[in-house]
Amino acid sequence: MAMSPLKEEIQNDLKNSMRSKDEIGLAVLRMLSASIRNKEISLRKGGDVLLNDEQITEVIAGEIKKRKDSSEAYKQGGREDLAEREEAEIKFLEKYLPEQLADEELENIVRETIAEIGEAGKNFGAVMGKVMAKIKGKAAGNRVSAAVKKLIE
Repeated sequence: MAMSPLKEEIQNDLKNSMRSKDEIGLAVLRMLSASIRNKEISLRKGGDVLLNDEQITEVIAGEIKKRKDSSEAYKQGGREDLAEREEAEIKFLEKYLPEQLADEELENIVRETIAEIGEAGKNFGAVMGKVMAKIKGKAAGNRVSAAVKKLIE
């Protein structure tokens, strides 16, 4: 099985971070590689599983969400130094995500989805599920949720 292009890019960047002694890059990419490997292991049913780019993007988005939560907790605890490190890691990870949708584009996709599903368009869960499937990592779940709430009320 061939490695996905995104996973290959992450592995190459990890090697480059080791060579250049980039402390944050090295730590983040090691953690990301471990998270990807853990996800592959959790999906394994008798044979090896390699994640595709879309699945790896989901792992990256999850890692970014963890760091945003940690950053908020550190700020509330008065630990700006740790919050800044989390923010630096978020910026580093974001370069592996697809280009994010602008608010206007996101709202247009939500409007189209509501129109497509008709009467079920008032059902928050149905709209969220369809929109998240369409955008595939191009917007964070909290942004999608806000746009859906705004447009179905």
